[in-house]
Amino acid sequence: MSDKIPEGNRSARERLAQQREREKGREKRRRTLIVASAVVGVLALAAVVGLIAANAGKDDGGDTASGPAVAPSGAIGEDALTVPVGAADAPSTLTIWEDFRCPVCAQFETAFRDTVKELADEGQVKVEYHLATIIDGNLGGTGSLRAANAAACAQDAGKFAPYHDVLFANQPPEPDDAFGKNSRLIELAGEVEGLDTPGFRSCVEDGEHDSWVKKSDTAFREGGFQGTPTVLLNGESVFPSKGDEQISPENLKKWVAAANKGKKPGTATPPAPADPSSAPADPSSAPAP
Repeated sequence: MSDKIPEGNRSARERLAQQREREKGREKRRRTLIVASAVVGVLALAAVVGLIAANAGKDDGGDTASGPAVAPSGAIGEDALTVPVGAADAPSTLTIWEDFRCPVCAQFETAFRDTVKELADEGQVKVEYHLATIIDGNLGGTGSLRAANAAACAQDAGKFAPYHDVLFANQPPEPDDAFGKNSRLIELAGEVEGLDTPGFRSCVEDGEHDSWVKKSDTAFREGGFQGTPTVLLNGESVFPSKGDEQISPENLKKWVAAANKGKKPGTATPPAPADPSSAPADPSSAPAP
């Protein structure tokens, strides 16, 4: 009896082996596609929000600000629409446009809050926050506007950064307009030491900075930005990626280090906000950068 495999059986086994290899290849491609789709889906969410925002309010003219735009104390830049955090003489600038109802903004804050604070505390970057209200326009309600006004009131008290963090940490589900209630915003102020004062409550309830917030939102819509969050390092977009590299805490630090090479960290302490009762009503009289 021969120890060779009959030709018919050999062909059958080879076909079976080839079929198994093809099935393994298809399964591997399927798993790769699932993982890739999940990653792209998360990053694309920001773009989707941006596309919706780009079209929101075009036909109805959006919200029209009434009354003078009262800038919060310490606001800087053109029309005093920028809330600065960190050393004014830091070698790099991190510009962040956010909406307090925007879920992708909350995801960004969760992932990068500590990194941004570390870079600012070390004098590597000065952070310039800008506020938008696109979710109000997309879903209705006033939570974006009310929360942004409350954050501006916190800036008057010199507590913008911690209150900003509290708002994002307690962000309601996107369709829930909980931030539309001033009582909720005042309640959350209790989590920031020394913020819940009669002056802060009055500022929130009176909507003292509403027109300023609306002016900031107009600047966002006219600025050609794709959505919130918009994150720029020295004017270059770094969210969700910079070139071929996806943003991550490590990459953000690397990009800042490259931009700051050979430059000294900033040391200038931002001026303390003035008493809210004496805050200028004319944005052009706000402190210069």
